[in-house]
Amino acid sequence: MDKFIYKKSLGITALSASITDFKYKKHSHKEYAIGVTLRGIQQYNLDGSLQLSHQNGIMLFNPEQAHDGMAHDESGLDYVMLYIDPQLLLEIIEKKDIVRFTTPIIYDYILEQKILSLTNAIFTGKDEALCSELLVSLTEDLLQTNLSTDYKKDNVLVGKAKDMIHTNLESVLRLEDICKELNLSKFKFIRLFKAHTGISPYQYFLNYKIEHAKQLIEKNRDIYSAVTECGFVDLTHLNKHFKNVYGTTAFEYMSHLN
Repeated sequence: MDKFIYKKSLGITALSASITDFKYKKHSHKEYAIGVTLRGIQQYNLDGSLQLSHQNGIMLFNPEQAHDGMAHDESGLDYVMLYIDPQLLLEIIEKKDIVRFTTPIIYDYILEQKILSLTNAIFTGKDEALCSELLVSLTEDLLQTNLSTDYKKDNVLVGKAKDMIHTNLESVLRLEDICKELNLSKFKFIRLFKAHTGISPYQYFLNYKIEHAKQLIEKNRDIYSAVTECGFVDLTHLNKHFKNVYGTTAFEYMSHLN
């Protein structure tokens, strides 16, 4: 049976997941995502390449790095993930510009234990002081082994398109308006956007709506205001897309956070 449990502390979201049949649709997160495969094999497509994280594999995702995900075989999969806000990570490592993980999967026992220690501390409700210390220790290890400041920033036009998408979440995505502003044909814009983000403009728009709905649920503990503010038809519409990305409905996600 598929099971997803979320808990949040220090602005970090921890996930404990066990899946057999569930498959994530292609999506991305605004946060850094760091996880450990505990049992089975995690299979996903990332930047055009198939990745397999075996037991004890550490999975590393950069912000807005599009991917899907599923168990590699019928035996299923257990894993944990930490979702860390980019500004929080940059504050800890004292960097101003975005940094990137250079390798999608690594095997490092010490780093693995630090991820599991922080995950366990969040799930068991340890003091924020302890969680903060564990987070600093984890990021110090990441900085030494797998983070690079060599980061290619968004194409200017793609960045402008993202800004337009972010400010119009409550309405239907209108490619015509964006293309007119950027002075590009619709098909050229779609190709450009997908080349830089790994997903289509519509997928990005829908993903950002879901991400924003999650943030509103965390802040207000009100599912229906998230439905309205993010332009979903109704709660069923939100739940359908929310589950494709987070493995659980919006209500179940909110109940885990309480």
